[in-house]
Amino acid sequence: MEELKKCIREAARFLDRVAGVLDADGIIVACTDEKLEGSEDSSARAVLLSDDNVAITYGKTYMKLAGGDKAGYICFIEGTDSTSRNYLELLCHWIGAALKERNSDAEREAFLKNVLLENELPGDIPLKAREFKIPYTVPRLAYLIRIEQAEEVDCLEILQHLFPDRRSNYVLAMDEETIVLLTDYPKDDPDQIDAMASLILDNLNAESMAKVHIGIGMPADTLKDTAKSYREASLALTVGSIFESDNYVMRYDQLGLGRLIYQLPPTLCHMFLDEVFPKGAYEALDSETLLTIQKFFENNLNGSETSRQLFVHRNTLVYRLDKVQKITGLDLRSFDDAVLFKLASMVRKYLEKQDKGSLKTSGSKWWHG
Repeated sequence: MEELKKCIREAARFLDRVAGVLDADGIIVACTDEKLEGSEDSSARAVLLSDDNVAITYGKTYMKLAGGDKAGYICFIEGTDSTSRNYLELLCHWIGAALKERNSDAEREAFLKNVLLENELPGDIPLKAREFKIPYTVPRLAYLIRIEQAEEVDCLEILQHLFPDRRSNYVLAMDEETIVLLTDYPKDDPDQIDAMASLILDNLNAESMAKVHIGIGMPADTLKDTAKSYREASLALTVGSIFESDNYVMRYDQLGLGRLIYQLPPTLCHMFLDEVFPKGAYEALDSETLLTIQKFFENNLNGSETSRQLFVHRNTLVYRLDKVQKITGLDLRSFDDAVLFKLASMVRKYLEKQDKGSLKTSGSKWWHG
């Protein structure tokens, strides 16, 4: 419908007479005179039932739009002379071409979604890519954009305007809260990967007030391999939600320990925690102590800097670290014990998320069988 109106609006700029499009019920759905939209033309039914493609009646010329989902639409123009008919034929061809292009875009989008979801046979992908004029061997990577709390503005529309070049950027709505940007890999300037993520984040935050998280996969050498990049981007979001919940952009190649822990079976994680922490030890650490530990790690076990950031005396910090050692048996001033505590804390956080059922099932099935 939007394509119809767009064509008619353009036609209004050069036509010197009223023209428009009727649906099968005779309702004017698009017209150069916008006041007529929504009104009824009683001649439509007779035109549709006629065997002729063109009809002239009541001072207007009508022509059917044939084929595909265009069946049932009728173009009309005021006037019955040869000039009116020539205008009408041009208008019908123009609208037909525009609708055909729109349908082709929809089919291309459906094909790319099926590639990402691995619903296409690998052997068919190069052939269909050629049919849709999508280069097969261009390296690409997937940005998975998860949107929460979106306001009135359409985030998909914002991204389509942000990346208008459809030859190198494909913006795909996977579901109501997930959009994928499949884009050419900037191998000559890898810094553009993060720059593009920042651009997406800034624009969506500014224009839609949406809460946005972005996962980035690894480069894929062929179109078939973009499914792997899509899975990696999804996993990056899942792992990031567990271990880096304050970050809005997560890259698969920068998940670190989080990716390793995420692949461990829960039974092994529980065994590890039982070995590291005495029963009830971690739960015995109050919020003040946990904040102290967090700051101590953030400052690379530097006591002086940790004391300064917490606004406490050095002796107070020593007291709190001694308290941690007494409860858990781990001296965080020792590098080995600090690493053990950090790893155990991440494992514990992973198990908590899993127990709450907040991990994405799609991510779990890829790595836990």
